[in-house]
Amino acid sequence: MLMKDAIFIKPGHVAIEDVAKPEVQAPDDVILHIVRTCVCGSDLWDYRGLDKVPEHSQNGGHEAIGVVEAVGSAITTVTPGDFVIAPFTHGCGHCAACRAGFDANCLSYRDNFSEGAQAEYMRYQHGEWALVKIPGQPSDYSEDMLKSLLSLADVMATGYHAARMATVGTGDTVVVVGDGAVGLCGVIAAQMRGAKRIIAMSRHEDRQKLAVEFGATDIVPERGDDGVAKVMALTNGVGADAVLECVGTEQAVDTALKVGRPGARVGRVGIPHNSAMDLKPVFSRNITVTGGIASVTTYDKEFLLKAVLDGTIHPGKVFTKSFKLDEIEAAYQAMDKREAIKSLVVTD
Repeated sequence: MLMKDAIFIKPGHVAIEDVAKPEVQAPDDVILHIVRTCVCGSDLWDYRGLDKVPEHSQNGGHEAIGVVEAVGSAITTVTPGDFVIAPFTHGCGHCAACRAGFDANCLSYRDNFSEGAQAEYMRYQHGEWALVKIPGQPSDYSEDMLKSLLSLADVMATGYHAARMATVGTGDTVVVVGDGAVGLCGVIAAQMRGAKRIIAMSRHEDRQKLAVEFGATDIVPERGDDGVAKVMALTNGVGADAVLECVGTEQAVDTALKVGRPGARVGRVGIPHNSAMDLKPVFSRNITVTGGIASVTTYDKEFLLKAVLDGTIHPGKVFTKSFKLDEIEAAYQAMDKREAIKSLVVTD
């Protein structure tokens, strides 16, 4: 049986092709019928030719919500027909890393990252613990709620991870570097954890407005040293208690290290694209730099899914344009040209 799947043709071009529908290959496989997927900011690294990806290969989409189609013999936690969040990380739930709340670094599985989610179906490996069940069926939810549920596959959890690793707490002043979907979700996370002041660094009007809606108290449009100077002026020359670095570029990291006060904590979740980092400013000012890949399943199961279902948070608002699966190229272009904060892709 064939299905539609997004294929990386070459830099600047993805397309839908008919490929074989995935089948169960291992006892802990789960086949998902994708309901909603999307384009991630990290997908643009491949699309723009900044990372080396073989031409005409499966595209790297990794965020989805869907309905369980089939399960392997070792799967006991979900059954066909269940509606689930498919986190982009696949933890086991019982190794030392997963028990400590770092399921992205699961010690049991080497191949614990999703790919191929921009399709009608996907093979989700190691699905016993990692998948997160959503009550009911997709038809029970509004489109806005489906968007927020999809955000829990990556960006909301990743924004929260930045805040957790920076140990954002009650009364903190927080700077969020990056106004993409992850940075905006970082604003939500900082507010959830009790920050009293949230300074969002953004120079795009649509993202500034959403940051304020999510809880930002100040907007800094300047970048580089000018942005650092603006943050320092807003904090009376002191700097922030915590910084969320949600981009990964050299400039973003440099800014994050400069806008914190002495002893500040920097939570990095932007995928690093600079080969080296000068640690002298970190050492001389006692700055703590930590972070990494988000613990999606842990956060979703412990509190993020409940927060979305209760209407406490609305991270789905980061999806500002919607496309059909056949329009995948347009979905990428909308993000590449900054016409969309995040592109939703409707597969069913």
